[in-house]
Amino acid sequence: MAEAAPVKEDEFRSTNQTAFVVGHTGGTGLALVHELVNRNIFQKVVLIGRRKLDKYEGDKYSMLEQRMVDFEELEDYADEFKGHSVGFVCLGTSRAKVGKEGFRRVDHDYIMKVAELAKSGGCSHFVLISATGADRNSSLLYNKLKGEVEAECADLGFQRLSIFRPGLLIAEREERRISERFFRVLLAPIIYFKPTLVSVPVETVAKAMVNIVLEPCEEPVETLDNKNIHHLAQGKES
Repeated sequence: MAEAAPVKEDEFRSTNQTAFVVGHTGGTGLALVHELVNRNIFQKVVLIGRRKLDKYEGDKYSMLEQRMVDFEELEDYADEFKGHSVGFVCLGTSRAKVGKEGFRRVDHDYIMKVAELAKSGGCSHFVLISATGADRNSSLLYNKLKGEVEAECADLGFQRLSIFRPGLLIAEREERRISERFFRVLLAPIIYFKPTLVSVPVETVAKAMVNIVLEPCEEPVETLDNKNIHHLAQGKES
């Protein structure tokens, strides 16, 4: 039996759906907002975060709405998550930046509260950025937390859950983590000769995140590894 074809952008656009983005100030989030604006497939995109970005001014960004929230009191902002068919979550930090407890709070607690509010608010398609190596049984804190979030989001029972597990994210940003700089130097030869093996530009992830919305849903929970992300961004089957 032939596989269903992706929905055309014009067809999707005519359904007047809305989406929200959490984590829009980071490298992947910024790339995602840029992709969403350029593709313009949603009637409205709500950016939910701690602060407002002044860069989104003018008619080009009229589809965007920015809502500021306190992640420590996120339940007070439940209305911001209501009525969206798609939710994109690119939220994350590093243990080196905020410590072990702060890392758990952001990369697990905040994300799970967003997921819970999105589910109760009617979100049918939840698109989550995780990481290569995510495993709830891992002895490594980073991999363990990512795996726990994946499993707990699946337990919420979204109509569709798309989990992205990118490799080393390539982004040009002022605040680059020390570990990222180290691995970019260490893996430079592999990145050059095998660009889809261990790394991926944030722009490629963003394109794949938008493309997944247009792809037919085959399973309620789908996990895309680094290679799958590259293929999806190019519109190829994995």
